[in-house]
Amino acid sequence: MSDPRSGPRSSASGTLLLAPLPPPRALPRPGSLDLWLLRVSDARGTGLDAGVLDATERQRAAGLAHAEDRVRFTAAHLALRRLLGTYLDTLPQDIRYGRETCPCCGGPHGRPTVLGASRGLHFSLSHRGDLVLVGTAVAPIGVDVDLVADPGGAAELAAMLHPAEQREIEALPPPRRPRALARLWTRKEAYLKGLGTGLGRDPAADYVGSGSPDGTLPPAGWTLLDIPVDRGYAAAVAVHGELTTPSPRVNRLSERDIRGDPPRRE
Repeated sequence: MSDPRSGPRSSASGTLLLAPLPPPRALPRPGSLDLWLLRVSDARGTGLDAGVLDATERQRAAGLAHAEDRVRFTAAHLALRRLLGTYLDTLPQDIRYGRETCPCCGGPHGRPTVLGASRGLHFSLSHRGDLVLVGTAVAPIGVDVDLVADPGGAAELAAMLHPAEQREIEALPPPRRPRALARLWTRKEAYLKGLGTGLGRDPAADYVGSGSPDGTLPPAGWTLLDIPVDRGYAAAVAVHGELTTPSPRVNRLSERDIRGDPPRRE
């Protein structure tokens, strides 16, 4: 008799195989979070099974003009589905997404959720360049990863920030501004994702700052942290509430996780 927790997939020859569902993973404890980082180039040699994605995800991937963007999108969403499947004891292809109400306009495009999930899991996904970042918690969470912009691009981003944040950037020597701006901007986007508004909320409306001890306090009720990632990138996480673990560990994903083997912690 086949394992009822197994799901169908096709081999390269077209033969229908049974893929066992990875063992369930415990949810992050209250006051903690899990972070997962994938280098897309590590998954380029892997057969990316887009059949695991739903029709909307496949359509979005197909609509991207550049092949590398399609690979990044597919790898990111496969990684997310397989991770969520281990938390929710569900086959990745059976996960159905929904949206919470947007705090800005009341429309159905707030934080993403898993429909019908029996466990209170919150998650956030970000991908840029060669990196994919996923964050999970039992409280609202947002993550963001971005490239460090060139000086011209950094100046454009800085003009969109809270006035106090603009002053922090302007006080730095010019060579340090792009890196500091990338660090601040990822904190900003992580926070807005955690709120459920994204950039539908004016980036200048809230101060998130650079985490300087003498800076203005960040938004009440939220914890914002910078995440160590690869050179040339910046990343951050925002989670509602206080953390009991001040420096969450970043778990590296590999091609075996995209292929469907259970993700491992380092």
